[in-house]
Amino acid sequence: MKKPIIALLHIGYWMLYSSLLLLLLFMLNNGAVWNNRQLALFLPLFIYVPALIGFYTFYTFLFSRFLVRKKIPALLLTGVLTSLLAGIAGISIVWIIWKHRLPYKEQTTAIIAFIVMMAINALLNGLVGLVMRAFISWYNDIRWKETLARRNAEMELALVKAQINPHFLFNTLNNIDVLIEKDPAQASDYFKKLSGILRFMLYETRAEQISLSDELAYIEKYIHLQKIRSSRPGYVHYSVEGAVGNIQVAPMLFIPFIENAFKHADTKKQDNAIVVKFDMREREIVFHCSNRYMPHMQKQETNEGGLGNNLIQKRLQLLYPGKHQLNIQTGNQLYTVHLKLSV
Repeated sequence: MKKPIIALLHIGYWMLYSSLLLLLLFMLNNGAVWNNRQLALFLPLFIYVPALIGFYTFYTFLFSRFLVRKKIPALLLTGVLTSLLAGIAGISIVWIIWKHRLPYKEQTTAIIAFIVMMAINALLNGLVGLVMRAFISWYNDIRWKETLARRNAEMELALVKAQINPHFLFNTLNNIDVLIEKDPAQASDYFKKLSGILRFMLYETRAEQISLSDELAYIEKYIHLQKIRSSRPGYVHYSVEGAVGNIQVAPMLFIPFIENAFKHADTKKQDNAIVVKFDMREREIVFHCSNRYMPHMQKQETNEGGLGNNLIQKRLQLLYPGKHQLNIQTGNQLYTVHLKLSV
């Protein structure tokens, strides 16, 4: 929800609250309890001070601290204590303004009664603040899910275009065809890898999340198929460190960078021309991908036949807001991608 709309909600609520105050002033302003000056000064303090404290304490602190985390008993206890403190704060202000004397004969009785009434006032306004914040959060969640669904639809279309790369399929099938006569066993192995890649692209990528082990298996098959296009398989260095465990990630999260590296690597005759590394740490995945390129290939990012960096960054922002760090550097004929992902 946009900030101006949220501001209007707050203004509208306090205007309604002020209208009720004016109505109360009109009903009580008969001169029987206090004179007009006393009434005009006492009631706003009595009504607004605990109301503001209760409303915004519940709205800001208690919502994020307890309600979001579903700590209901702690919410109730803290809410009651906050309301009592708001009542004490309100009566203290009134006490100071009236120079340690309330406009009522029975001072002790008046203090206790006013604290209780102010605490109830703070509690009721706090509950309203809690409901308003919950409504805003619920509305933002719906908007976020709609945006995510729309972006995912765009991403799925882009992924399909990136996945079904005619050049990759054509070259791989040609290489397999050549291997059928020279080494049927190896040709069969490569054909199974290609079949596994196609199966993964058609079925696994539709899920919101898949196991990291499946994602890595797909990447490994892809790299193996790319290696058969070179007489020097050592031009690709691929490694995985740490325990994969049961980590779940969004599908096709790393492969666009790897595809980009193979597309723009300047040579297949040099060792470690492409380096792909995964480092599994505690609740964190560190991904590194780099490739060497020719000096004239300064701009490696492309949307043609693959995913551009802008689209990839948007996807990361939607799927992992505040939980990722993407750093892309170009220099010394080396294009490097470094991605940290909290899971």
